[in-house]
Amino acid sequence: MSAAPFDKIALVGIGLIGGSIALAARRAGLAKKIVAATRRAETAEAANRLKLVDHCGTDPAQACKEADLVIVCTPVGACGEVAKAIAPVLKKGCIVSDVGSVKQAVIKAMAPHLPADIHFVPAHPVAGTENSGPEAAFAELFDGRWTILTPLPGCDPKAVDRLEAFWKGLGSQVDRLDPAHHDRILAITSHLPHLIAYTIVGTADDLGGHLNAEVLRFAAGGFRDFTRIAASDPTMWRDVFLNNRDAVLEVLARFQEDLFYLQRAIRWGEGDKLFDLFTRTREIRRALIHLNQA
Repeated sequence: MSAAPFDKIALVGIGLIGGSIALAARRAGLAKKIVAATRRAETAEAANRLKLVDHCGTDPAQACKEADLVIVCTPVGACGEVAKAIAPVLKKGCIVSDVGSVKQAVIKAMAPHLPADIHFVPAHPVAGTENSGPEAAFAELFDGRWTILTPLPGCDPKAVDRLEAFWKGLGSQVDRLDPAHHDRILAITSHLPHLIAYTIVGTADDLGGHLNAEVLRFAAGGFRDFTRIAASDPTMWRDVFLNNRDAVLEVLARFQEDLFYLQRAIRWGEGDKLFDLFTRTREIRRALIHLNQA
């Protein structure tokens, strides 16, 4: 068996994503030692009980000492403070990455704190479930899913290649994008759908009396799908919308225009317009299934 590519991996945050990275890395033999740190002592205790890592504590700086690879797995709003806390102990040549669904804001928050002799390679695994916490972690989370790297200009290509190989070892397909381009794409493919889901479920909850109870009782498949998305971690999604504000507002404005178009078609009985749209969107769904992304 070949030697592990990393001697020590440190994960700051040990919820669904951090825990799944640990399990998948252990499955693939990608590190000799995997440690973690998390803010709450109860979460650390759960991670240790579940044996997700060799050790989980509550001090991120302590966890990151002598690490070859550090991955920040916190909500994006906390990434800057984490970078500031771990910067003094980072080993020369260490790769520092993240898993945030927003890239420009994370780069702006983290980069100023990180020393020049480490390699900062932002990343985003496009994978997840509606569940959160260390109990939700599983090794197969990234299998066949995409991970997007957004390396900065001047970053050591060897460091980027090492991180790409790491994510492929976790089971991901890997691509590289400009940070701004990443944020625009994710605004439409991930952030807007979550915003719509939260809104629809919130509207149902606002319905009064027996109507609210009947909505829940007779929930059809479409509504159940929305409730699954809307069950995602509130802290994570609050931070996503606040930190990708411009791209989300841009795509939301376009969505509102399309919604008004549909509203008019329904009001005036323009069935041909509805049929054409539904036919086109069905083909998009079929394409996703063909690409194994459904």
